[in-house]
Amino acid sequence: MSSSPYGSWPSPFSAASVAASSPRIDGARFVGTEIWWGESVPAEKGRVTVRSSSGAEVLPAPWNARSRVHEYGGGAWTTDDRGTLYFVDAGDQRVRRLAPDSAPVALTPPGPSHGGLRLQNGRLLAVREDLSTTPHTRAIVEIPVDGSAADDASAVRVIAQGEGFFAHPALSPDGTRVAWVAWERGRMPWEDAQVHVADADGGRAHTIPSRAALQPEWITDGELVFADDPDGRWALQRITLDGTTPVGASRALAPDDSDTGYGLWVLGNRWYQPLDDGRIVATRTNGRDEIVVIDADGFAVTPIDVAADGHVSVDAVDGSRVLLSGDGSRVTAGLWSVDIESGEVVAVRGGEPVDQRWMPASLPIEVDGPHGDVHAFAYPPANPETAAPEGELPPYVVLVHGGPTAHVTGATSAAIAFYTSRGIGVLDVNYGGSTGYGRAYRERLDCEWGIVDVDDVIAAARGLADAGLADPDRIAIRGGSAGGWTVLSALVRGGAFAAGISRYGVADLRMLVAETHDFEASYVDGLVGRLPEDEHLYIERSPLTHTERIDVPVLLLQGGEDRVVPPSQSEAIRDALAARGIDHEYVLYPAEGHGFRSAETIVDALERELVFLGRVFGFAPRL
Repeated sequence: MSSSPYGSWPSPFSAASVAASSPRIDGARFVGTEIWWGESVPAEKGRVTVRSSSGAEVLPAPWNARSRVHEYGGGAWTTDDRGTLYFVDAGDQRVRRLAPDSAPVALTPPGPSHGGLRLQNGRLLAVREDLSTTPHTRAIVEIPVDGSAADDASAVRVIAQGEGFFAHPALSPDGTRVAWVAWERGRMPWEDAQVHVADADGGRAHTIPSRAALQPEWITDGELVFADDPDGRWALQRITLDGTTPVGASRALAPDDSDTGYGLWVLGNRWYQPLDDGRIVATRTNGRDEIVVIDADGFAVTPIDVAADGHVSVDAVDGSRVLLSGDGSRVTAGLWSVDIESGEVVAVRGGEPVDQRWMPASLPIEVDGPHGDVHAFAYPPANPETAAPEGELPPYVVLVHGGPTAHVTGATSAAIAFYTSRGIGVLDVNYGGSTGYGRAYRERLDCEWGIVDVDDVIAAARGLADAGLADPDRIAIRGGSAGGWTVLSALVRGGAFAAGISRYGVADLRMLVAETHDFEASYVDGLVGRLPEDEHLYIERSPLTHTERIDVPVLLLQGGEDRVVPPSQSEAIRDALAARGIDHEYVLYPAEGHGFRSAETIVDALERELVFLGRVFGFAPRL
């Protein structure tokens, strides 16, 4: 074994190989004897195609199945069991039908965006968003599959409509009723979202008492299941209906110290699926995920032995088979077909075991923070062919996830191995406010954004250093979006990090509120306070207010078409750092939005980060 300083180790993980690594799965379906799934193609600027287990590409270029509803989209395609594909094209947000051996045919008129597609009993439901109206309107709609609405908007049946937000439409087995989730402007779905039920042909909707509801599904014509967290953890709830009217209160199914559900950022997430015999296959999260089968009576629970244990979506069922997509702590991200009866598990796409010598499983850790325990996953440097000189401590990068109402699961990642294989440790932090640990942990961040998150990442970094696992003088912090906010806020605090990498990070709260999109227009109300009465908090918390306190090098990476955190945020920080002569770099990727999808961008950003860290920490990286 050779010896080389941390950060300079030779690695088989190039930035190009990271960009081409594990697939990003976007939903999956059983189609006859085949399995279809959505997949991002980085080499084609992140275009989302639909592939088949037969090896065919169902959705050819240049078509791109991507929704912009609520900006984050989701649920941009579905299919029937005969192989007809329905998809939202990224270019114009119209829904199209693609029958076998045919060209795509438009089903909706130009103008509104669509997402959350749901095809049941030959009927196509969707969430529609119209940003041309004042105020903006959204709706649960039924789209004729014969194309009659392509030039006639009145042919689209509106089931429910308003200025708030909608998700997860579900048609009852007899086709007479529709259930969905809705929440009002000024709230986020994990704060206050309700299940509604109405006749499929319209009419007054009945509300099912709920707190932060997710994903209603019909078990029978008179029985509905949904996820909710009235007791502090998202659990499945079953309720009986008389027509559209609830009969009594809902009953929790096999409640546990875990969550079935998390932040409703995208419309395509599925945390559970009912089986024909009344049992339910569900994901349960407590840091990492577990997949279980809940018996029909709602009491007994049986775990499923499958390698997927991070951000698992229960995409579809067919008899005793279920499709699971997600990440794994010992395998690459992928798509699995699992037979509940036989126990057979087949990796349909991805899901390959990783070489533990190069990519060992992450270590779940807890450290004491000012606000309670802080959860994180540690990825120490790992390279079977190279070691550091005796006595040297490794540099570390502390990762801060976006959201902030989101979480990480300690999954294997070529992007993380890109660092660890070169001798740079990674610590991925689920700071207070993260999902996956219950409502109380999530609500730590209420009115405390810029305080609790910063305290927690600093506590996690210092915990590593105090344990002698990291060089306290060579710890950097990296994050995107809300994670970028925490990066900049931590640098303003000072003393913990020797460098910062902000990807499309929030720099000024008033600017964010003025420029961001509808979905998050009131998000900061709960995280910081309300305007105008709490404007002093917006000013005091914003990193842009205190750039004179930043005294370490900063790398700023930004998408030019980002409508969530526009370039003005990063550019304001750039200008302030430049005015003071602080070491910084600013890179604008003109064609990227909120999150980098193009292989070219992914490669460039990773290589820039590595070179930046090498320059700051004094090692010579090998690209």
